[in-house]
Amino acid sequence: MHPPLAFVTAAPPASAPVTKPEVAGQGSGEPRRSRLPQVLFCLLLLFCLTPWASPPLALALGLVLAQTVGNPFPARTKAATAKLLQYSVIGLGFGMNAQAAVQAGSQGFLFTVASIAGTLLLGFLVGRWLGLQPRLTHLISSGTAICGGSAIAAVGPVLGAKDEEMSVALGTVFVLNAVALFAFPPLGHWLQLSQQQFGLWCAIAIHDTSSVVGAAAAYGDQALQVATTVKLARALWIIPVAFGTAVLFRQKDVKVKIPYFILGFVAAMLINTYLPGAQAVGPVLVRLAKVGLTVTLFLIGAGLSMQAIKTVGARPFLLGLLLWVVISTVSLLVIRQAL
Repeated sequence: MHPPLAFVTAAPPASAPVTKPEVAGQGSGEPRRSRLPQVLFCLLLLFCLTPWASPPLALALGLVLAQTVGNPFPARTKAATAKLLQYSVIGLGFGMNAQAAVQAGSQGFLFTVASIAGTLLLGFLVGRWLGLQPRLTHLISSGTAICGGSAIAAVGPVLGAKDEEMSVALGTVFVLNAVALFAFPPLGHWLQLSQQQFGLWCAIAIHDTSSVVGAAAAYGDQALQVATTVKLARALWIIPVAFGTAVLFRQKDVKVKIPYFILGFVAAMLINTYLPGAQAVGPVLVRLAKVGLTVTLFLIGAGLSMQAIKTVGARPFLLGLLLWVVISTVSLLVIRQAL
């Protein structure tokens, strides 16, 4: 902070007209205009709390806000997004049965292992073909293979990735996440996928947990249960992939951020399944969790500014797009044949 400046004023000459200071809100109207982003942000946020808002609509409203007047609270929304998503996911656990979740997770286990290994290998090959830096290639591949921004945030420090590389990788998966949230539900209906098929497809083919849960919630309750369970089981692969990254890139003193909120999700499922009386409050908590998810997607959309999109670049985005198309197509074909 600079020290305050002292100004010495002199009386105006006799010939100079004395002007009155402008009153806030009059004249230029600058103070009123400066409050417009805050007002719009708050109004849209309140709308996302209503039953008329849906996850895709909330994301769209956030994107429109970011591309027009901008996000007036970028630091606060970034900090709130991760926490709100974690609490929302835990809340969804109060609407799930543990036995059914174990069955869904076991069905998606082989898909998870094969898709993660295949995506990382394909990313390495395509990244070399495009002439991208190995660190950036591995960040985008990890985000596509596991769980988007969470995987990038965990693998980045292990790699010693630069801020620019982190921004490009995050921007790539966030843009594709937004596309997936809008595209997958109508595609699922057009392909006549069952609730179980669609939930499994979402968990494998969409990057971030927020978009997975949002797309599945728009498709149906059963799809939501399958998608959430399989995606969170998939998120645990952050840990072995991060340690494997340390070995591959010869890094030492590895510190991996473990997604502990998954334990909260499992605890919520167990409470809902085995604790008498939990079913009475479960629907209320699930409803609140879905509202929290809707608000989360609005905050994610509000944080995706045009500047963030421009930082991506053509070749990194092409890598992310090719990986996403391949994993979406192959997983869809396998799921339709297996289920």
